[in-house]
Amino acid sequence: MRSKRQALTPDELLRVLQAAKDHSTRDWLLLLMIYRHGLRASEAASFCLESIKDGHLDIHRLKGSLHSIQAVERHPGQPLLDESRALNAWLKVRPQDGGSNVLFVSRKGGHLTREQVYRIFRQHAKTAGLPPQKRFVHILKHSLATHLVNADVNLAKVQIALGHASLSSTQAYVHITDEQAAEVTRAALMRVF
Repeated sequence: MRSKRQALTPDELLRVLQAAKDHSTRDWLLLLMIYRHGLRASEAASFCLESIKDGHLDIHRLKGSLHSIQAVERHPGQPLLDESRALNAWLKVRPQDGGSNVLFVSRKGGHLTREQVYRIFRQHAKTAGLPPQKRFVHILKHSLATHLVNADVNLAKVQIALGHASLSSTQAYVHITDEQAAEVTRAALMRVF
């Protein structure tokens, strides 16, 4: 199954995350959370410290998408994908912004804007050597969807992971050829009979 939408390869994703981590812990966590939870830039920028409770992220999505509470995940096999580690590292160095409870503090204090999130991603995507057509932050959400679909994750579960209110939004990430459909059908029937 392949998505019609543009996505980062796993190697490209890791290169972007490494570029972000090399620049700042904040940027690493920001981009990792956008990817891991299929977020829009403005959703990630709006997080407060209270958005994280008991190892879970309380996600208030926009554009009619579903509200969800998702775990802040560990990933011992690939440290760049270890969200818990990135969060702990950021909280140790996060500037105290006059009592502000914003998770992603800007350099001038206060929360990041979505435009700042766009610029942060473009900067790290360029450093990682991504082609210009892949230097848009929403590609992280497309990448999560594509990676999950390519790993044969059930579409209903992908829908929830992305916060889609409708399964038809999730299906935009799936493109199946006649040959792929025939192979899946053949394999399923072999298991049944």
